[in-house]
Amino acid sequence: MRVLVTGASGFLGRTLVREFLARGCEVSAAARRPGPELAALGVVPVVMDLHHAASVEAAVRGHEAVVHAAARTGISGPRAEFWRTNVAGTQHVLAACVKHRVRKLVYTSSPSVCFDGRAHRRADESLPYARRFLNPYPASKALAEQLVLAASGAELATVALRPHLILGPGDPHLLPRLVARARAGRLRIVGDGTNEVSFTWIENAAAAHADALLALEPGARHAGRPYFIAQREPVRLWEWLAALFERAGIPPPRRRVPRALAYLAGGACELAWKTLGRAQEPPLTRFLALQLATSHSYDCTAAERDFGYRERISTAEATERLVAELESST
Repeated sequence: MRVLVTGASGFLGRTLVREFLARGCEVSAAARRPGPELAALGVVPVVMDLHHAASVEAAVRGHEAVVHAAARTGISGPRAEFWRTNVAGTQHVLAACVKHRVRKLVYTSSPSVCFDGRAHRRADESLPYARRFLNPYPASKALAEQLVLAASGAELATVALRPHLILGPGDPHLLPRLVARARAGRLRIVGDGTNEVSFTWIENAAAAHADALLALEPGARHAGRPYFIAQREPVRLWEWLAALFERAGIPPPRRRVPRALAYLAGGACELAWKTLGRAQEPPLTRFLALQLATSHSYDCTAAERDFGYRERISTAEATERLVAELESST
C-alpha cells in the first residue's frame, strides 16, 4: 500500500514512518522541510506546505492512503495561525484525497477536543466535544476532526485517533518542560495531587495508526468515528512523576499550588504575554493549569474492539524506559 504520512519530520511522524515501513507499506514522508534522517529510513521525502492547496495536492497524488499527523500544536498563540494550519490545512488534505481518489485517511486528533476543564476518568467515546476551549489548539483540532469524520463515505473512509500525552525518546512537549522545572527547583504540584492521567507511549500511538489504517475500508466499523488511544493503565500524575524523578536523580516537587490559584496565574501570564506581544509560549496558561490539576484518563476498549488495536508497550515498561532516558540525560 502506498501511504503518505504528513508531519513526517515530527515526533510522532518519524515513528509513524518506521511503523508503516515495518508493516510492508511503501511510504512517502511529507513535511515542510524533510530532513536527511527521513531519506535515510528508505522513504520518499516529499516537500509539502499545508497552507497551499496545490502543494498538498501534489503530495497526495499517487497514494492509496494518507495519515494526516501534521498540525500546529501549543498551549497558546494566535487563533488565526492554528486555524490556517489545523483547519484550512486539513480541508486541503481532504480535497486532495477526494480529487486523487485516495481510499483511506487516518487523522491524528487529540483528547483535548473534549477537555473543558472538568475531570475525565476512564472516559470513552461517548464524551462530547467541549463547549468552550481555553486555547485555540483544541478548538481548531475539534473542528478539523469533525470535518474529517463528516467526509467519510463510500469513496473515502476516514477515522480520527486521539492519542493522549504521547511520551517517548525525543518528546519535545510536556514532560521535558516538567523535567526542566524540577531540575531548577521550580516545579509545583498543582491541585491536590491525586489526579489520574493517561499517557500514550510513542510506539503504541504509531501502532494504533497502522492498525486503524490497515483495517479501514468504506463501511468498516470504525469508519467515520473517533477513538481515544492511551495506555491501558493510567497513572496518578504527581505520584508517578515523583517516583520517576527520584529514580532518575531529579528533585521531585514537594510544594503545592491550589488549582484555583494556578488557574488565575495562568490567565495572568496569558494576558501579560499578549500585552507584551511575546511570541514564545508563557510558562503557565489556564489550559495547562487545569491539565496539571485535573484527571484526564481515557479508555481505549473501542479501538481494541473495532480495529484490533493492541498495546505493545505497557505502562510499567514505558516508565522504565523513561527512567533510563532521564538518567542518561543527567
